[in-house]
This record gives sequence, C-alpha cells and structure tokens, in this order.
Amino acid sequence: MTNFDERAKDWDSDPTKVERARVLAEAIRATLPLKPEMTALEYGCATGLLSFFLRDDFAHILLADISDGMLDVLADKIVDSGILNMTPVRMDLTSDHLLASHFDVVYSLLVLHHIPDTDTVLQRFYDILNPSGWLVIADLDAEDGTFHTDGTTDVHLGFERESLQKRVEAVGFQEINFSTALHIKKKIGKTEKSFPVFLLTARKS
Repeated sequence: MTNFDERAKDWDSDPTKVERARVLAEAIRATLPLKPEMTALEYGCATGLLSFFLRDDFAHILLADISDGMLDVLADKIVDSGILNMTPVRMDLTSDHLLASHFDVVYSLLVLHHIPDTDTVLQRFYDILNPSGWLVIADLDAEDGTFHTDGTTDVHLGFERESLQKRVEAVGFQEINFSTALHIKKKIGKTEKSFPVFLLTARKS
C-alpha cells in the first residue's frame, strides 16, 4: 500500500483540494480551445477531482493513476454519479506499454514532481497525443523542500520554468506557455508560506 492508497478515503474531504481542482478546471477552459468532441487523459488523477469539473467539456476522459486506493474511490464516485464518459485505469506511463488510444488533451495536476523520470513521461505524453493535441501540466514552481510535510519522498522540489520548457521542447512540443494558476498556502512551523503553481500548456507539432 502506498502513501496515496492510505490517503484516498479522505482525499475529497479536503476543501482546499476541491477548490484547487475547480480553479484549474476554469484555467484549462480559459486557455485551451476545447470542443465537446475532444477526448482527454488525466494522468495521476487520484480521485478525479479535476476531471469531475471537466466532465462536461469532453466526449470521454480516461483517468489514469498507479494508486489502487485512489482508483477504487474514483470508480465508486463514477458509478454513484451515473457518469458515462469517464473511465478509470491503472497505468504507469513510465513503464507500461503505450495505449492504442490517442487523445486530444493530456493533463495533470501536481503529478509531475512525483515522477523521477520526467523526460520519459513527457515523451509518453507526446506519443499518445493526437496531432496538434494539447499538453497541460499544473505543478509546483521550484521550492525549498518545505512543501511536502506528509512524509512523501522521492519527489522533485518543483521545477524551474525555463529548464522545464527546454525539456518539453526537446520532446517536440511547440507553442509552450506558462502562467501562474494559483498559490497553495501552507503553515510551515509558525509561518505561512505560499507556493506558486504554474500552468504549462504546449501543443504537439
């Protein structure tokens, strides 16, 4: 059982996570030229908070994660809500075979900094996108290591935007843009710190 399996049951009870997903969904709508016939993949979906806010914007969303606990909660939510255009799947893009399916949009929220092999997963994102498809990554700007206070390990300490842009370009993406989507505030000791979250959008050539 992973740290995320243990946290899955109570994941949606955190109002800050729900609000974070809502804000990111609005940012994606405002940034991308979405069309109702588009398909999407959310990678590292957890319990699907972000995709639940985007479910009416896509014809179908495949929700992928490696946490069985998160996927179990997500599957129950989909059934309970009677949603027909969302499908959960256990998938690790850094090691599993590529899907036969391709997507118009691939998006992730606070996932990339948990993946050791950044370049491989970026290449996989590129490979499963349709021509002219969009990549959307929301993640932490470079931080000092104080963001994770829950025992989570093996993560990047956020990303320098310029460095990440070069890695995204190296894979073949174009039209790369960054904006600041939101700030996550956390109490570190007696001090409240604000951690910026960037929104990266890029298009497959």
